[in-house]
Amino acid sequence: MELHDVWFVLIAVLWTGYFFLEGFDFGVGVLTKLLARDRTEKRVLINTIGPVWDGNEVWLLTAGGATFAAFPDWYATLFSGFYLPLLVILVCLIVRGVAFEYRAKRPEENWQRNWETAIFWTSLIPAFLWGVAFGNIVHGVKIDQHFEYVGTLWDLLNPYALLGGLVTLTLFTFHGTVFTALKTVGEIRERARKLATRVGLVTAGLALLFLLWTQLDKGDGKSLVAMVVAVAALVAALAANRAGREGWSFALSGITIVAVVAMFFLTLFPNVMPSTLNADWSLTVTNASSSPYTLKIMTWLAAIATPLVLLYQGWTYWVFRKRIGTQHIAETAH
Repeated sequence: MELHDVWFVLIAVLWTGYFFLEGFDFGVGVLTKLLARDRTEKRVLINTIGPVWDGNEVWLLTAGGATFAAFPDWYATLFSGFYLPLLVILVCLIVRGVAFEYRAKRPEENWQRNWETAIFWTSLIPAFLWGVAFGNIVHGVKIDQHFEYVGTLWDLLNPYALLGGLVTLTLFTFHGTVFTALKTVGEIRERARKLATRVGLVTAGLALLFLLWTQLDKGDGKSLVAMVVAVAALVAALAANRAGREGWSFALSGITIVAVVAMFFLTLFPNVMPSTLNADWSLTVTNASSSPYTLKIMTWLAAIATPLVLLYQGWTYWVFRKRIGTQHIAETAH
C-alpha cells in the first residue's frame, strides 16, 4: 500500500472518530430544547458533555490538518468550493464553545436562555451541514480541468446532499439521546430512552433510504458490507435501548456512525473529490497528494503523537464516567 493510500485511510479514521465523539455532543446540544424541561435539566445535559466536548473537536482539527498536509489539492478545492457552508460550521463551533463557557456566568434567566438557544442552534446546524458536505463529496461536484470548483452554492443543495444532512442530524441526535440515557439517572434518563426510540425510528427510515441511494449510485461489494453493518447496528441499538441496555445501545449507535463513514470513504476511493463534469478531472489519492517525503515525515509524527492523544482522551472519559442527575445540580448553579 502506497503512503497516499495509507493517509486516505488515516483521514477516514480521523473523520470517523470526530463524528463518533462530536456526534453525541451535537445530539446532547439539540436535546437542550427537545428533552430538558427546566433550567436544572438543561444543566444536567450540558454537564454530561462539559468535560469532553472541546477534546472531541481535536479530531476535527487533526482531520483538517492532515488533509491540508497529505492532500493539499483536495484541501484547496474542498475549502474554496464549500467555503460558505464550512464558514457557517466554523462560526457555529466558535459560538457553541463560547455558549458553554458563558451560560452560567450570570444568573439572569434571559442571559442563560439566550446562551441555551445558541447551544441548540450551533449543535443542530453543524450536525446537518456535515451531512450535506459529505453527501456532495461522495456524489461529486463540478470540478474543472484545473481542479477548481466551478459550481454554485445552490448546486451543493441537491436532494442527495440534503438527505445526507437529515441523516447525520437525526443519527447524531439519536446518538446523543442514547448517551444522555447512559450518563444520567432518574426521570431524565427514562425520558431520554423513550425519545431515543422515536428518534431512532426516524433515523432508521432516513438512513436506509440514503444508504440504498448511495449503494445503487456509487457502491460496490465493500460498501454493501458497510451498509449492512450500519443498518444492523442501528436496529440492534434500538433494541438495546428498549431493553434498557444503554451501554450496548450507545456502542451500537457508534458502530452505525463508523459504518456510515466507512461507506462514504469506500465509495470514494481512489477518488477524494469526484468531478461530475468529467471523470478525468476528479481529484484522486494520486494527483491530490503531497510528495512521498512529506507523507513519510507525517507518518512518523502520527505514529508518535496518536497513541498519546488516545491515552489522554481515554483517561478523560474514564475520570468523568459516572452518571449525573438533577440532585447533583446545586440550586445556585443553573
